[in-house]
Amino acid sequence: MSPASAREFPSPPPFSDGEKVDVGRQLSFDELDTPLSETTFVVVDLETTGGSADQDSITEIGAVKIRGGEVLGEMATLVDPGRSIPPYIVELTGITTSMLIGAPPIERVLPAFLEFAEGAVLVAHNAPFDIGFLKAAASRSARPWPAFRVLCTVKLARRVLTRDEAPSVKLSALAHLFQVTTQPTHRALDDARATVDVLHGLIDRVGNQGVHSYSELVDYLPNISSHQRAKRSFAANLPRSPGVYLFRGPSDEALYIGTATDLRRRVRNYFTGSETRGRMKEMVALATRVDHVECAHALEAGVRELRLLSAHAPPYNRRSKFPKRGWWITLTDEAFPRLSVVRTPTTDSIGPFTSRADAVEVADTVAEFSRLRTCTKRLGRGAVHGPDCPARELGACPASWTPEINAEDYAAAPEAVRGFFRGTNDAPLRQMQARIDELSAHALFENAARLRDRTVAVATAVRRTQRLAAVAAIEQLVLARPTGDGGWELSVIRSGRLASAGLARRGTHPMPVVDAITAAAETVLPDDAPFRGASPEELGLIARWLASDGVRIVSATSGYVEPVGGAGKWEAWCRLARAGTESEHR
Repeated sequence: MSPASAREFPSPPPFSDGEKVDVGRQLSFDELDTPLSETTFVVVDLETTGGSADQDSITEIGAVKIRGGEVLGEMATLVDPGRSIPPYIVELTGITTSMLIGAPPIERVLPAFLEFAEGAVLVAHNAPFDIGFLKAAASRSARPWPAFRVLCTVKLARRVLTRDEAPSVKLSALAHLFQVTTQPTHRALDDARATVDVLHGLIDRVGNQGVHSYSELVDYLPNISSHQRAKRSFAANLPRSPGVYLFRGPSDEALYIGTATDLRRRVRNYFTGSETRGRMKEMVALATRVDHVECAHALEAGVRELRLLSAHAPPYNRRSKFPKRGWWITLTDEAFPRLSVVRTPTTDSIGPFTSRADAVEVADTVAEFSRLRTCTKRLGRGAVHGPDCPARELGACPASWTPEINAEDYAAAPEAVRGFFRGTNDAPLRQMQARIDELSAHALFENAARLRDRTVAVATAVRRTQRLAAVAAIEQLVLARPTGDGGWELSVIRSGRLASAGLARRGTHPMPVVDAITAAAETVLPDDAPFRGASPEELGLIARWLASDGVRIVSATSGYVEPVGGAGKWEAWCRLARAGTESEHR
């Protein structure tokens, strides 16, 4: 991540020969949303010596490759199973032991089949049977099995056809129903050809129900209500771009809010079998429409989602409905300050914590190693701490190290804590580490491990606050991140808030877009809290985006600076400590 002036920030150049371009990754069918007419299927059928993939072997493979109703190729071969054929199999298939003399073994046939089927969707009638035998053969041949997409025409037939129309979904029954051109004969190629016609017949049946792509066909398979499927029209006019979607209820209330990189695809999934959560099905049943907010990129979508969650508190969202409702550790405003866990942060606070108990534990640890009092009795400026401390007799108050201490002498302890929170010193962490070493030296390993975990919690909380505060401290920060296709995602951050966002597409010079979104950016009025009034969750999103690969700083009113004496330098120590905790729990 580096600063860039307008001169140093041109529109993205074309990829050079030496630049790495991600062209090798094959996109999934769902990503491509491939129409069924453009999807390549390989319909396969096997004959075997029995019904167990572990104990029996393949005797014949037949396969037909099709796309858009056109046969692209066929493959058929007998296979030497290395054993005699049981009489009932001979009677069923007509394949005898003598017919397999000289046939290639599966070790020679399988590579040819995998090459034939590469990149296609495998289709079989009762697919678990056929694919199970092929996988077992690959395992015995020490050959990896590719991650094929698989479609079962038995499962599809049970989903598409009624019991009255098809009491049986055997291949012979479906061949009669769909009047196939090749009748199944219990020979591999004939049965594969018959399955091709059955597949086409089943696809024709679902075409008028909005199933036009492979992903929609797969989603159609599970049993979902017709009412749920009928609401797919809610997604019909949504853009295929990043954004936020809002499910609205009968009174136009927001039921659920989410974010997506492709709004149409994500919302459509709620009305298919891919959505299995009962809570979401209940929400979909209540929904009357879906609103959306189109966004320039994922960061804007994430931020808008957080703001909408805070504004609407939708009942079907479980998280982030109250982004500013956290717990903070702060020093009390009194003559003998102590740490208090509060809802509203002050200038020198750390947090927020989602759990009050976690905040209390961190506060107690900091107090213990800063000799800050934990007794709650309010003491005036002329009082002394010690004689009347309720916890002094038990030795529980960290400030009880001296019998009596006045406000002036005590002031050094809270001032050191302020410095710790601000990042001007890390004395409490160094004292914790020294105590851990001392406990370990005396073989008190369990005590040392507990203190190690408490130290990690303190360092992590302080570092998070300092890291996010460093972002919030910058009055204006303009960032750019490459899209991967030659464009730029642009963001204007003001005092820790996303003030504006834009997209410079491939071939568009980004600086005019930067100027436009900066001029249109919202005005931000910060306060004196650690995050200057910004939402911690929004700040977290921005900080992660700032640290992501390829991000450039276009301009900044000041540099991103974490305190030199802050908890950031303890990150490596914490990483090793966490590794030790994980190994202890294995």
